[in-house]
Amino acid sequence: MRKLALLLLIATGVGSQAYAQKIETTPQMSSEVGIEPIRQGNWMVGGSIGNLGYSFEAESFNVSLQPRAGYFVSDGLAIGAQANLGLATVKDADNVWTYGIAPFVRYYFPNAGSTTGRFFGQGDVGISGSSVGKDVALAVGANLGYAHFITRTVALEATFGYNYSKANINTSGGASGLGVGVGFQIYLPGRR
Repeated sequence: MRKLALLLLIATGVGSQAYAQKIETTPQMSSEVGIEPIRQGNWMVGGSIGNLGYSFEAESFNVSLQPRAGYFVSDGLAIGAQANLGLATVKDADNVWTYGIAPFVRYYFPNAGSTTGRFFGQGDVGISGSSVGKDVALAVGANLGYAHFITRTVALEATFGYNYSKANINTSGGASGLGVGVGFQIYLPGRR
């Protein structure tokens, strides 16, 4: 009988202790970071994972992935490179796979945003190609965006921009379009 009473007492103590340790948490939606992630010497790695666009000339709709990496050469100014991998659906034609690479410059505007996010501008110039034809095109892009920091090192991004590409520099034809994108960046501290 004593053993049973002792066992019940221990079980009650353990059960009440486990109940007392119940912790309810909510997901972190933002983090006040200030300028720390975009300081000189830091790195950024990530990309756009849902870049959607429309070409005016070809009446085509495209979806692409844009992995990118960059280095902050000064506070708020990063240079780097991005790859472009995509699919374009062309009206009354077969689908076209696209690819390319472009160096970029990204500038985070000072005092534009909040302690949990920053507005930025990004420009890139590179080369692109497609699964049809063998021409390599000059590709130029200009984007505005907002980076919302969900932690001190991870930001969700939304961008809006204009893109232009021209396969043959000697002719007057080119392709232009607007695009929106969503993605993320991971900001890695550099050596100081």
